[in-house]
Order: sequence, then C-alpha cells, then structure tokens
Amino acid sequence: MSELRRRIFGIRSPDSTPSTSRDVSPTPPQKDGATGESYKVIPATKLDKLSKKKTKGVRRRNLWIFALGGIFGILVAGFFASSNGGLDKMVELAGLQDMNLDSLLDVLPAGLIKDVRDLQNNEKAAVSYDSFAIGLQARAEGIAHKYPVIMIPGVISTGLESWGTEEQSRQYFRKRLWGSWSMMRALVLDKPSWKKHIMLDKYTGLDPPGVKLRAAQGFDAADFFITGYWIWNKILENLATIGYDPTNAFTAAYDWRLSYMNFEKRDQYFSRLKNHIELAKQVSGVKVVLLSHSMGSQVLFYFFHWIEAEGHGNGGPSWVNDHIESWINISGCMLGALKDLPAMLSGEMRDTAQLSALAVYGLEKFLSRQERAEIFRRMPGISSMLPMGGEAVWGNHSWAPDDPPGKNMTYGNFINFREVNNSRTTPGNMTVAQALPYLYDHTEQWYRDNVQQAYSHGVAYTRKVIEDNNAIPAKWINPLETRLPLAPDMKIYCFYGIGKPTERAYYYREDAGALNKSTVMIDTTVSTPDGYVDRGVIMGEGDGTVNLLSTGYMCNKGWKVKRYNPAGIKVTTYEMPHEPDRFSPRGGPNTGDHVDILGRSSLNDLILRVAGGKGHLIEDTIHSNILEYAEKVKIYEEESEEAKES
Repeated sequence: MSELRRRIFGIRSPDSTPSTSRDVSPTPPQKDGATGESYKVIPATKLDKLSKKKTKGVRRRNLWIFALGGIFGILVAGFFASSNGGLDKMVELAGLQDMNLDSLLDVLPAGLIKDVRDLQNNEKAAVSYDSFAIGLQARAEGIAHKYPVIMIPGVISTGLESWGTEEQSRQYFRKRLWGSWSMMRALVLDKPSWKKHIMLDKYTGLDPPGVKLRAAQGFDAADFFITGYWIWNKILENLATIGYDPTNAFTAAYDWRLSYMNFEKRDQYFSRLKNHIELAKQVSGVKVVLLSHSMGSQVLFYFFHWIEAEGHGNGGPSWVNDHIESWINISGCMLGALKDLPAMLSGEMRDTAQLSALAVYGLEKFLSRQERAEIFRRMPGISSMLPMGGEAVWGNHSWAPDDPPGKNMTYGNFINFREVNNSRTTPGNMTVAQALPYLYDHTEQWYRDNVQQAYSHGVAYTRKVIEDNNAIPAKWINPLETRLPLAPDMKIYCFYGIGKPTERAYYYREDAGALNKSTVMIDTTVSTPDGYVDRGVIMGEGDGTVNLLSTGYMCNKGWKVKRYNPAGIKVTTYEMPHEPDRFSPRGGPNTGDHVDILGRSSLNDLILRVAGGKGHLIEDTIHSNILEYAEKVKIYEEESEEAKES
C-alpha cells in the first residue's frame, strides 16, 4: 500500500531519492537567451503565481473531495452488498443508474465547480509548461524532425471501444470499455455486460457472438488512459515541438486481448502496420523510427518475423533493413512479465495481494479471484507475457542469476509452498519451468490449447534450430528461440527503468475456502521485516512491473550472441534509475516506473535525438548489475555450448 499512498497523496516512500542525485536529461540544461529562463523548469514568477492560486483553493477543494467522497461511498457500499442484486438496488436507490458528468455537475454548487476548474486549469498549466520543455531545449540545439515515427503502445495505453449494434451493445456504441470513465461506469453498474464484452470466446479467441470490440485508433487511443492519466501525451507534445504532426507521426494501436496470430486474422494489423511504414518511407524519402512500449515491443518483434516470412508479410529478408532506421524499445518485456503467471493461475499479483483486509474483502465481493483469473485467461494476448527462458534464465532450486547476496533462499524457487503441518502434502517449490505445466494443470483445456498453440517459452541453443523456428509462428514472440531480422543498418535502443522493487517470486497456499480443493492463492501471511518478502510476494529488481532480467538481458547480452543477432545489429542500452519526486503522484521527471517513464525528461530527450538523427551520439549507460546477472544466465555462444555438452 505504500506505493498506492505515494501515488495518491505524495507521501514519501522508501524508494524516494534526494533531488540532488538526479540527472533530468542526458545533456546539460539550456537557457533561453532572451529571458534567461531554463526550459526544464517553471519560471519562478509563474511558479509563485500557480502556487498562490493552488493554495487559495485548498479548503474548497477539500469540500469538493468530501462531497464526491460521499457519492463514491455509495458505490463502495455496493461492493459489500450480497450477490442477490444488492448492488443494483443500491444504484437504483441512489439514482445512479443514469449517472453522467452533466447530471453530477448540476447538483454541485456553482462556486465549488468554479474552484475545482480553476485548480485543474492551474495544474494543467504547470504540467503543460513542463511537458514542452524537453522539445524546446532540443529545438534550441538544432534538433528537428527527420525520420517518420510510428508508435506501438502497450496494454494500458490502447483503448478498446465497442462497435457492436446488437441490443446488448447499443448503449456502448463508440464508447470505450477499456481506457475511459465509460469502462469504470460499466464495470460498476453493469458488470455482467462489461465482462461479456471484454472477454473473448474461449475456443476461437475472437469476439463472442453479438459483441464487437476494436482498438481505438489515432493519437487519442494512446495519449490518455482515462481523463487526466496521461500515457503517451508527453512524448507527443515533445515530438510536436520539433516538428512532428499527424503527417509524419502515427500510432499503431492493436487489440491486445488477441493472440498475435489473430492480430492479422481478424484485424489485418500487421498488414496495416506494413502499409503505414512503406507509405511513411515513400512520402518522406527516409526510413522509419519505431517506438514500442512494454507489450508493444513483443508485438514489434513478432512483426519483424511476420514481415520476412513467405506466405505472411512476404517482405523477404531485406525488408526490415530497407525500411527501418531505428527501433526504440521502451521497457520492453522481452522475456515476459513474471506477474503474468500468478494472474493466470489465481487472478492475483502484488497489487491485489498487498491490499488491506477490508479492501480485499470488498474486492472479492465485487470481482473475485476466480472472476479475475477467468477474465485474464479469456484475453490470450495477455498470456504472451508468460515468462520465457525457463531455468536457464530464471534459475533452479539452488540458484538464480540475480540472487541477492546474504539471503538463505533463491529466486529460482519461483512458486513456494509452505508445509502447514507434517501430515499435509504440498506441491513443493517450483521453478519458472515447472510453474508453467502447473498452470496448465490447474486451468481449463481450452486455455492450455490456446497458449500452447500461440506461444513458446523455451531456448534455442543452435543456429540451425533458430533458422528452423523462423517458419513457426508460435516461436516468433520468443527472442531466445528466434533471431533479430537481417538488418545490419538498423539500430536498436533499449531504454528502461531500474531500481524499483518488482515481483520476482511468490509464496502460495491452498485456498481452504474454495469448493475446488485444487484452487490456490498467494499466501499473504508471509512477510519479512526487510521487505524482501511482502505479503507473499518476493521482491526483486526492475521497474515495478517487469523484472530487470526481462527488460535488460537481451539488450545487454542475448543480442550479443551471434545466433540471436546474426546481422550484428548495434544495440545501445540506456538505464534510468527510479528517482521519484515525492510530491508528484506520477513520480515526476526522474521516475523509472514502467508506465510513468513515458513522461520522464531524459527518456523524452533521448527519443527526440533518435528521431532527429542524433541517436549515434547516445552511449551505453548502465547503472544496475544487469551485466553481472547476464553473464550468469546459462545461455552461451554455440561453440561454448557444444564444448560444454561434449
């Protein structure tokens, strides 16, 4: 809960770092010669003006929060209602079944609304000024748009909207059921319908009958998740400052619920992405820069194989080299996200395990673990982030490459079961490689079939196997079983955050209250005083969402292995330590958080330099122990592996 408190209230958390240690940009700050004002900070006069206005409205803001809190309290009370329609009755009693923003504003005092709007406008002014600062600095240094830019977002930054016209869907037509307040309203007031729309068919992996959800397109699909919660907005603002607009910058949104094979089958996504890139090159006369974030990096890696493959993209082995200038890989979960496995197994992760007892009770009443697990499983695209590499990457029962010194346990035991008493039999501790079969044994046949047909999680140790895998679409997502494209002129830039506690392993127990005795849950009774184990979750290194081995191994070592990068593509890594501003709910300009990093000053600066043709000046910058961990991973050059086996 400490992270939640920091995000909402700005309370200092243990991972806060003094501002004196921060480096807001890879280049020194620049000043406007006319005014002397730094582009990186708000001028003192403006800051003073904003601060005074903000202070003036604090008391009235508290009154506003109290009023809305009462309304929200009615909804929260509904979470605790019984399953016999109590929530619906509560909503009907409160008159909220037709609630919208306009009706809410009608009943609030006009003066209160004015104060809230003034406060919002003041905060927007401060944020907007800071947002354009990096672009203004880059422009002052002579950096301008050069290459067309195409952005491939992650899960949270791709909205899904309903296009169904059946009776059950008409009320949601063109409304976002993922990534908007419409989603929140539907989830609270019409949960069965929301679930029916958001979950894909078990057997086809496509839309259920009568339902049609599609990825929202354009910049609006990726700039904000919900109103006020920016995602790509700061990057778009800074790109615009050096000359980008909809004619030379695009977003390639996708329905992340689909398996990658169904991206093309249902939406022709990869064909459309190919056309975007080819048109951008034809119009501009230069190759394209691709930006991807999180799951978007996996999607792009898959696309590189699809475009080369005969019978698929038909681009041939030279297409990528002919069309792609650079790939900017931002927080890419190239070896998966460890938290994906407990989400599929029991509908849990750190975010739910660390809730208070009261919050857990309310959440279980409203959306139980079983419901959450079902929703996750009915989104095959999410399963693309199950961890890859097995014991070679993630360790075994006695060892893991990123084991911290001085601990009497190993990260290699990915799922740990404690014996309750001597007579009780537990499944025993499991490595990542053992946890995947365990997941399949505890899920439905349709889920096992979907995952095993769509994805692969192993390691290829020889060049011959790598080349053979290029003809197997299920292998295309895994960088340890397939190679980079044959594009020696393309550059890869890996930018990711470090230094934020991240899920690494788990303690589990059987769910004694479940009707199905094989059901398990995170054992939240296990914690250690040093925070190494926090309510059943064993913490490691990363960006708060994706472990360091996943974001960093391929960039720092894997793609240095010849069979994984036969063309010798240059890979540059720039790590960004998590140094949050304790007064900013999103971490401020030096955050390394998985999502909030998209607003980080130094990341925006680096993106502008690559897009503006100055990427060759960026040098490897490593702050973590990833090089040490990578050397311990049991994946070697082919000759070394053969010598070892002989």
